[in-house]
Amino acid sequence: MSASGSCGGETGGPAPARVPLVMRLVQGAVRLFHAANDLALPPTCLCCDRLVASDQALCFDCWHKMPFLAPPWCQRLGVPFAYDLGPGAVSPQAIARPPVYDRLRAVSAYSGPARALVARLKYHDRPSVSRAMGRWMARAGSELLCVEEADNGPPLLVPVPLHRFRNWSRRYNQAGLLAREIARANGNVEICADGLGRVRATRRQVGLDASARAKNVRGAFAVSSQGALRIAGRRCVLIDDVHTTGATANAAARALMKAGAAGVDVLVFAHAGADRPLG
Repeated sequence: MSASGSCGGETGGPAPARVPLVMRLVQGAVRLFHAANDLALPPTCLCCDRLVASDQALCFDCWHKMPFLAPPWCQRLGVPFAYDLGPGAVSPQAIARPPVYDRLRAVSAYSGPARALVARLKYHDRPSVSRAMGRWMARAGSELLCVEEADNGPPLLVPVPLHRFRNWSRRYNQAGLLAREIARANGNVEICADGLGRVRATRRQVGLDASARAKNVRGAFAVSSQGALRIAGRRCVLIDDVHTTGATANAAARALMKAGAAGVDVLVFAHAGADRPLG
């Protein structure tokens, strides 16, 4: 028998049979681990900690109390209308005070379970809730995340940054976690995690009115020289957890436009101004 024939008969035959067996054993071990983990730590509701059937889910009550948003809505601000005004309809608020950014989309209004989820992510050291929140954001913002004909490449996800001191104390930037999960759920995007920086420490926005919020974040954002190379000519999608008065989104969008962004959209989890349909 030739050397080549010997190789084919002695080493070529058994290998294909062994590899699937190893894979089956590994898969079985993984399933066993998850089953044991579920027995020891059964999955609970992301919002209220009641037992649920699967991980990263809401219980029946929290799901039905979630103030999810859906069209028809204002093309610019994403605020829902009480009835359909036709494609491209814009709200009086967007006409009176046009935002710096082009479009805003959100998963839900900022109330009930949505407010509790944001608090868990932002203040209660529960970064794991970002997985479900990011998946929902990817669905709610699907029109912002698709590649449009005029785009110079995939949409660029830009998380709204924290100042380095706040980032150090919190240990993570919630907007960065959400951007990562959105990118996992939608393969048509890229992340520019460090392109936009918060160059000035600001007060917490909680409790400030619209005018004070705008003043608080004025000049707080800047694009790094390295970030400018990626941002120039690209359509950016700002990522944040909550949209309130729009002061932060406008200030960040202004910095991106100054750096040469072709356009800026905003995608958030909760919209504080969308609790009641207009009209």
